Amino acid sequence: MQTNPRLNIRQVTWSNPVGADLRRAQQAELDARFGTPDHEPGTPPSGADCAVFLVAYDKGSGQPVGCGGLRLLDAGAAEIKRLYVLPYTRGSGVASSILAALEAEAFKQGITRIKAEAGSAQPDGRHFYESSGFEPVPNFGPYIGVEHSYCYAKTIDSHSAAHTAMA
Repeated sequence: MQTNPRLNIRQVTWSNPVGADLRRAQQAELDARFGTPDHEPGTPPSGADCAVFLVAYDKGSGQPVGCGGLRLLDAGAAEIKRLYVLPYTRGSGVASSILAALEAEAFKQGITRIKAEAGSAQPDGRHFYESSGFEPVPNFGPYIGVEHSYCYAKTIDSHSAAHTAMA
């Protein structure tokens, strides 16, 4: 699962306090960007529907620097949820490393398609998914009919998971 020599990426439970703190920080940032806490259509992710949740730690300091999870949609598909990197580490490869680890875990679990969503106040998120090999797709699930949502998908196989890990 290690894709970046500066990071230690660990699988943790959804209830893990470090993961919970990172998710709260992400939601606070999104609340500020969107100007409201009501920016996520559908049911928020939980431990019951997330197949995996990862926390990335900086090896030098031991500090957590990011997180991300996969919410199962059906037997072969999952949605990236709560992919977040602390602002001071952005641009250093942390998000790409978490994504690579999520893709590798998806492949191990037999998930062949990963979906993602980024809203209008997340141009950085949209750019990240597009530059990571995700293709724009029609809005799915709770995002259907939501104008400010941009949805993406990527097919996962051994080659794509390995390619993302090398990026």
